Amino acid sequence: MQRFSRLGQFLSLAFAQLTFRQGLRDIEACLRAQQSRLYHMGFRPRISRNNLAHANPAEREDWRIYADFAQVLIAQARRLYHDEPFGVQWQETVYAFDSTSIDLCLSLFPWAQFRRHKRAVKIHTLLDLRGSIPTSVYVTGGQVHDVNLLDQLVPEAGAFYLLDRGYVHFRRLYAFTQACAFLVTRAERNTRYRRRSWRWVDRSTGLRSDQTIRLTGRKSSRRYPAPLRRVHYFDAEKNMRLIFLSNNFQLAALTIADLYRARWQVELFFRWIKQHLHIRAFYGTSENAVKTQVWIAITVCVLVAILKKQLQLDLSLCKILQILSVMIFEKTPILQGFSHFDDRVSEPDSGIQLKLLDL
Repeated sequence: MQRFSRLGQFLSLAFAQLTFRQGLRDIEACLRAQQSRLYHMGFRPRISRNNLAHANPAEREDWRIYADFAQVLIAQARRLYHDEPFGVQWQETVYAFDSTSIDLCLSLFPWAQFRRHKRAVKIHTLLDLRGSIPTSVYVTGGQVHDVNLLDQLVPEAGAFYLLDRGYVHFRRLYAFTQACAFLVTRAERNTRYRRRSWRWVDRSTGLRSDQTIRLTGRKSSRRYPAPLRRVHYFDAEKNMRLIFLSNNFQLAALTIADLYRARWQVELFFRWIKQHLHIRAFYGTSENAVKTQVWIAITVCVLVAILKKQLQLDLSLCKILQILSVMIFEKTPILQGFSHFDDRVSEPDSGIQLKLLDL
């Protein structure tokens, strides 16, 4: 009997992502309904729930092969979106790093310890803001603190990294400075420092101060011995005072505030994948099964982004996914399917409108 291959597992789970299948039986039923077309799509053995379930354990199909395949596609997507604007006039690469949590069943996911009576999985994502392309993804149990994932990053010289306040760990942040990479983050309330110099700011823009500082805390001064830039900004719309820290002293202070505001794109990315991809519930309970499903979901997301750019589609990724979900087994050229799309709402012909009380 022919063994269920990695390609078969990838195609099955990619189909599940594109059509938002809810479980293994759902995948099996829908694929078997198209039995005559499966061979031409690359499926070789018979698709069954048993085959899909047995492909999940780590000793059979390791998730790393799907992660490696995703990295190939990510590199292609980043080339296509190299000149994509992201709200700030800036030429250098800008990344946002953050994580999102997905709650899990207490008894089915013992490896994903979060709290004593709770399980969760965290998806840590380094997002290239040009095109919102996820360049690095790390899947961990909920017990892993976000700041520990900074050790996994390899800072890119000249690039900017936008980090939330939860990633403030000065020894790890100093590694970015040593690698000639730039960072923008928010200062903690109890950060102790001494002002060395200050620069004039236009208070009508929301800026309140722009200072060069040295950390004076017993631990922080040892972990980050270099100067830092401290920018105080007041957001009148939200009535919030924001304190930014950066190791870049050349940018305008307002540009630093604008860069941090662009970090919100990573939050929008998490919201998008949770709404339009199937990652809030998992087809398997092992760590390998969860990581496999997440990486295949990321692969589908990147494939759709590549499709949008290569075909020059003036459609959102959401609409592209919706169209693909209903034409996935069609034999017509994919560009033809999108060329017939029209989202304009036609007005009904008043001449054929029936009257409710016309007797």
